[in-house]
Amino acid sequence: MFKLAGRPYVAHGCRVSGKPFLGISCKPPHGLRRLASQPPRPTGTLPKMVLKRQNLNFLAVLLATTMCGAVAGYSIAQSTDAPSTRSPQSPPKYGTAADFKQAIRELRQALPREGGVSTDDANLIIHGESPYHHHDGTAHSVVVFPESTEDVVKIVKIANKYRMPVVPYASATSLEGQTSGYSGGCICVDMCEMDQIIEIHESDADLVCQPGVGWMTINETLRSQGIPLFFPIDPGPSASIGGMISTGCSGTNAVRYGTAKGEWFLNLTVVLPSGEVIKTRRRSRKSSAGFDLTKLFIGAEGTLGIITEVTLRLAPVLPTTVATVQFPDVNAAAEAVRQAINLSGVGASIQCVELVDNNFMAALNKFGSSKRKYLEKDGLFFKFQGHSDASLKEVAKIVKAVCEKNGGTGFKLANSSVEAEDMWSDRKNALNIGLSSYPGAKGWSTDVCVPVSKLPELVYETKKDLTEAQIPSILVGHAGDGNFHALLLYKTEDELDVAKIVAGRMVKRALDLDGTCTGEHGVGIGKKKYLVEELGPGTVALMKQIKRTIDPLGLFNPGKVCSTSTDGDSDSCVDHIVESSTRTKDITTI
Repeated sequence: MFKLAGRPYVAHGCRVSGKPFLGISCKPPHGLRRLASQPPRPTGTLPKMVLKRQNLNFLAVLLATTMCGAVAGYSIAQSTDAPSTRSPQSPPKYGTAADFKQAIRELRQALPREGGVSTDDANLIIHGESPYHHHDGTAHSVVVFPESTEDVVKIVKIANKYRMPVVPYASATSLEGQTSGYSGGCICVDMCEMDQIIEIHESDADLVCQPGVGWMTINETLRSQGIPLFFPIDPGPSASIGGMISTGCSGTNAVRYGTAKGEWFLNLTVVLPSGEVIKTRRRSRKSSAGFDLTKLFIGAEGTLGIITEVTLRLAPVLPTTVATVQFPDVNAAAEAVRQAINLSGVGASIQCVELVDNNFMAALNKFGSSKRKYLEKDGLFFKFQGHSDASLKEVAKIVKAVCEKNGGTGFKLANSSVEAEDMWSDRKNALNIGLSSYPGAKGWSTDVCVPVSKLPELVYETKKDLTEAQIPSILVGHAGDGNFHALLLYKTEDELDVAKIVAGRMVKRALDLDGTCTGEHGVGIGKKKYLVEELGPGTVALMKQIKRTIDPLGLFNPGKVCSTSTDGDSDSCVDHIVESSTRTKDITTI
């Protein structure tokens, strides 16, 4: 009897529970085969020694060889000049305040140009906090502005030398606290100066760029150069490519083009926590050579490396138009979406379908930039794509019939490309419009995603919670792929407490429906407490092991995604169970 990973096993020769142990063939040597085949002795009798001289010689050689191998292995292990790593349970050993001061001095020497390094208090606070999320921010110790991969390598090597944590930073539009500083002090690496489009390969439909460039800038550049291609991943208007990769984002186009975790990023150049630079693969459209390391960094939120160059895939531009329609409630609207996207010959022509609630439509009429006035009811925004105006109108006609079958009214198709652009802009500015609807309030923006067939139930029950809680809010969502967002608005601590419960119940429902705690916002510090429940302890443990292997010093964005002991942070099952019990609390008791 012995234990493996804490579980008891019975050893039969070299087999564990009747199966070969570790795939090793354990067939006995010829001289010992007779022992293995001896009939069982009667109970209570002693075994007979039947070994011959050649058997004894064989055992002596085997024992000597084993002992020599063990001694040699130990000697090699003791003499190898390899970097030391902590045990998984040991805390990080970051530098002292004096170390960090010296690190900042060396950063100024490494980036001597004006504006390359900043310790201005206002700058440190701005980079450590965000108006886009409710999480408490933490100021950084220093902000650096690299202009090249070489600059990033210099920064990372200094961070290693003085054991100073590093937090990558892009356009700061993330919603789960991904760019907050580390409380013990850290270097904020702002990639805004690395915002160049390096190469455009029109014939290959791809583009090479730096991480600080925005997706909208890329599409505007392609349009201005008359290149009939575009990059279809479209999160918030200000998002940059590096942040989009790091959060595994998507956007309104996800129903047709998928997410950042699809094949839209062909390769990445990454500076690892050691300062080593790698390129995840070549520029070919596909590759089956080895592990898909590109995807390892998509959604890693800067915990595994700093992205300094990207090759992204482009799609052909097709004619589009926009339509809106209103419904009695969000449940009916979500059901219409489910039916429309599953219609043969129609679903592929729906580029986007966005769910909005009556509160959003009311805010849009007051604070939107469009001159158009909408019915203040739950509704949908559709974007259709096709090869001609006739095909667009035909798809719109079929979708209109589906909507009307589910109680939809006021179906409106844009009369021109200008009107279509204005209507779509109204939906894309949902966050700012929502914040404007409750002046002086802060916003808790959260998202979940479920299988599309489960979306009507999830949205309907969440809407009921929001009504009972009487908390100002808007609901919007990428209904075509089961992803929707709630913006919960609050001014007081009491309102924040209610928002926490509503958001927790929304996540709990999504997980119960075989969904995810976040469809596109990422994990950061806000959603990591749900990872064990969603993915399972084994999966989260593997993520932590990958983190410890690539970043043994725990320097890169500590405390984000899956916390490890190298971050000095905990997301234990006990904490998670306490949180889960809080989420089931009746909102009417607040």
